[in-house]
Amino acid sequence: MALEVGGKSIATDEEGYLENRDEWDMEVAKAIAVAENLEMSDNHWEVVNFLREYYDEYQIAPAVRVLTKAIGKKLGKDKGNSKYLYELFPYGPAKQACKIAGLPKPTGCV
Repeated sequence: MALEVGGKSIATDEEGYLENRDEWDMEVAKAIAVAENLEMSDNHWEVVNFLREYYDEYQIAPAVRVLTKAIGKKLGKDKGNSKYLYELFPYGPAKQACKIAGLPKPTGCV
């Protein structure tokens, strides 16, 4: 499968995750968000950017429990809880946010 962004074809797997994370940029993220029916706010970008930094550091996309705890540490308790994250990413904070962040599907996500 592929995502069309700015006249370029970006390869994705059958679930819409990027096959090459080097092809990710803000425009690609916005296109994925549109496909996911998400209106990106600053709060969404905060989580997406956090995930990209986390992946750069640990070379793994965190499962939701790890994500919640790590966000709580960095961004505060009001954001490090699953209710807040599910409001932003209703199809699963780890799964949906990682897809928009151009990361592989998190371990343990079905």
